[in-house]
Amino acid sequence: MAFPKTGNLAPAFSLPDQDGNQVSLKQFRDQKNVVLYFYPKAMTPGCTVQACGIRDSKRALAKLDTVVLGVSPDPVARLGKFIDKHDLNFTLLSDEDHAVAEKYGAWGLKKFMGREFMGILRTSFIIGKDGRLKYVMGKVATKSHHDDVLALIKELGL
Repeated sequence: MAFPKTGNLAPAFSLPDQDGNQVSLKQFRDQKNVVLYFYPKAMTPGCTVQACGIRDSKRALAKLDTVVLGVSPDPVARLGKFIDKHDLNFTLLSDEDHAVAEKYGAWGLKKFMGREFMGILRTSFIIGKDGRLKYVMGKVATKSHHDDVLALIKELGL
């Protein structure tokens, strides 16, 4: 599946957050830049490192008028546990049927320990206040994701 094209409006979505409240991309329009990041599974080592990096970068992201939305196929209850366990300070969204991941091209064939399966492809999207897709991070390093995102937002002049 292909990523949406940069410069175009980012695909619209509405998903439940860790508390069961619906969150839509359009509610940030003209107010905040959005980092939409897709991760495979809450409470796994790589996803925890990535989430904690974002947690620790919240102040720097806020100075750049940017919010972060993490998306996984985990159920709402698991997202709440992930937030509580690691004191996460940003919104996590549940995409159990992976429909939003598919819209963004973040769902595809993965290989792990000799087996192939469909799953979340760790990908991040930077969306401007105008609702347009500014950048696609197809290769995400969990340990430096937060620094990479901050650098890109500054580089893009958002």
